[in-house]
Amino acid sequence: MIAPAATLDLEAFHFIRDFVYRSASIVIDEDKHYLVEYRLAPLIEREGMRSFRHLVTELQQPSAGPLRSRVVDAMTTNETSFFRDAKPFDILRRIILPQLIERRRPYRELHLFFGGCSSGQEPYSIAMLIRQYFPELNDWDVRLTAADLSGEMIRKAREGLYTQFEVNRGLPARLLVQYFEKSGIHWRISESIRSMVNFQAMNLSQPLALSTGIDIFFLRNILIYFDQNERSRLLEQVRDALRSDGCLMLGAAETTVFSNTFFVPLPVEFSNMFYLKNTPAPFQTTSA
Repeated sequence: MIAPAATLDLEAFHFIRDFVYRSASIVIDEDKHYLVEYRLAPLIEREGMRSFRHLVTELQQPSAGPLRSRVVDAMTTNETSFFRDAKPFDILRRIILPQLIERRRPYRELHLFFGGCSSGQEPYSIAMLIRQYFPELNDWDVRLTAADLSGEMIRKAREGLYTQFEVNRGLPARLLVQYFEKSGIHWRISESIRSMVNFQAMNLSQPLALSTGIDIFFLRNILIYFDQNERSRLLEQVRDALRSDGCLMLGAAETTVFSNTFFVPLPVEFSNMFYLKNTPAPFQTTSA
């Protein structure tokens, strides 16, 4: 380890904090000095740099595009797992998806979008859920689009190759047997599931090129990294992309209440994670 790389002075911290905000709208609080050190010290060592000051100098060079991407990747939280927070997946299976399918039956199409998909476990979880419980959708136009800021995460998601630790986190054993095959010391998700998801690099802090007609927009554990203005901007774009009776799904610690007037929460029975446009809630909790 290069000793100077472990020392982050205040000026360098402020430069990196502001750079990450400009690049990805991610807010790094003043007391997160230690986090920047922890995330970027390994990158500095790999790049053969002498210090955080050296990194700051390199980031300001016109040719620093690839380095800037690696720094933003390093500062992005990519925590995810299969069927994370199991309850919302149960609500999707029992209530949200059956009612959406019934409404879309005349058109036979369904479009789900995943923002901040990280290494792919969430969209793949939904793909498995659809294959497992809704075989009638096999001949529908079902589109699962998953986006992430990190090019490295997109490459990993497309490859669909996971460690034993990753498949042990939330993935039921029966689904592991049914939809994965051993690949050395890793597990690779089947082509039948991988082919259901279209992964693409996308920066949610920039104007989004989103198609309209999205039925469910998954934006779980993303808003917590944005400030209020950026949350409102992003949620406005999500609103415009959703169908009139489309559904927004957030993480357990998130809310739209203080960021916009575009969405209303579904009743508490929906686990405080599901939101609709400002229209009467069309989902009924009595679905079996």
